[in-house]
Amino acid sequence: MKISEVAKVLDARILCCAENADKEVCSACGSDMMSDVLAYVKNQAVLLTGLVNPQVIRTAEMMDMVCIVFVRSKDPSNDMLKLAERAGIVVMRSEHRMYEACGLLYSNGLNGKVI
Repeated sequence: MKISEVAKVLDARILCCAENADKEVCSACGSDMMSDVLAYVKNQAVLLTGLVNPQVIRTAEMMDMVCIVFVRSKDPSNDMLKLAERAGIVVMRSEHRMYEACGLLYSNGLNGKVI
């Protein structure tokens, strides 16, 4: 699934790095605990979170994630968007709760299987 399709499925608004929205992703992770993301995430390209602080961007960058979706209508700060821009990470915002967002992505084909 392309990042642009993730945005469409989640009715999300892309906040930065829209030029990278054609990248393909095959899996996602939903968590508000960045320590869990660092400890357990492997080969996830999209991070869904409601946590809004710069550590989210740094964690995604360390884990080679290409997209962050802030759920529950959370708004990242301008400083966070600048960090993401430098890293080339697509950042978007969705009104869906994390549970709904993860379910929508899974049911629309983002299930971790590489085609």
